[in-house]
Amino acid sequence: MRFKRLLMAARWVAALIPAAVAWTSSVAAVQGAVHVPPAPAPKVAPVVKPAAPKPAVTAPVASPSRLSTKPEIMASPAPVTPPVRPAQLASISSVQAFCDQAVKRMPNVTMSMCARAQLSSNGGRSVWGRPFYQRDVVSPNPTLKVLVIGGIHGDELSSSALVLHWIQQAMQTPSNVHWRFVPLINPDGLLLDSPTRTNARGVDLNRNFPTPNWDKEAAYYWRDRTKNDPRRYPGIKPLSEPESRWIHDEMERWKPNLIVSVHAPYGVLDFDGPAVAPQRLGRLYLDQVGIFPGSLGNFGGVHKRVPVVTIELPSAIRTPQEPEIRQMWLDLLRWMGERLGAG
Repeated sequence: MRFKRLLMAARWVAALIPAAVAWTSSVAAVQGAVHVPPAPAPKVAPVVKPAAPKPAVTAPVASPSRLSTKPEIMASPAPVTPPVRPAQLASISSVQAFCDQAVKRMPNVTMSMCARAQLSSNGGRSVWGRPFYQRDVVSPNPTLKVLVIGGIHGDELSSSALVLHWIQQAMQTPSNVHWRFVPLINPDGLLLDSPTRTNARGVDLNRNFPTPNWDKEAAYYWRDRTKNDPRRYPGIKPLSEPESRWIHDEMERWKPNLIVSVHAPYGVLDFDGPAVAPQRLGRLYLDQVGIFPGSLGNFGGVHKRVPVVTIELPSAIRTPQEPEIRQMWLDLLRWMGERLGAG
């Protein structure tokens, strides 16, 4: 009986073993699905086709005859003077008002001296409309016409003062000359509280005359030699300024035999032109400093063949003493008599 029961238990266990194995396999399969994910499929980079090259574009090349060799003048620097005010124009609309202003600005100039000069308007006007004043001193039998100009650079105050002093010398010293004195050609620069070399548009008037090759040489000199110095800006074109234009037109109208242009402060005597240069005026000795594009000496002396004496006083804010002023005047007369035929 016992043996029969053991046999039946063994058969029952044998029947359970396949079911247990099947159950264990299913659990392992489920655990593998959760904890061991299948390796991802490797990514394949897309194939990018190279873009077709664009045809090169070649700019047309101008023929040599059409290539410009003329450099452009650079843009003007900002004007260094303030905008004009009506009161400024009203303040210099008469000779009396001009003398009031001159006495305040020019060294060694008195109201009585300016009044004795007997200046009158010559019709020319500056950028801001200020009139130019002149005085003619004419001998009974003139053989020469001489134009004397001061104040081309507004911060050279002594130059205008010297011209006013020389008006007195011309009235006191006989000579066969028709003198035309213009003490101040740049009133917009000189008559400011802080005078400037340039005019109201920021142009250096002594670089604005139409010398040969001005378009090329003035641009090069300003850009490369002065490093765009605003005090020496030559303007957008020759004679762009009414002040330089007046001198140019006066040379055409009046045809002077000699131009004397007074500057400061280098303390030398310069000369351009066909005649033999004066060796000295007073304590100023000849030292020809060179030729600048657009300068009056270059235009008048070299290009137009009108002798140009350029006086560089030693100081821009002080005139020489009275004996020196007179000696310079006498030396100028002596040279004119010897070299230009002024008796």
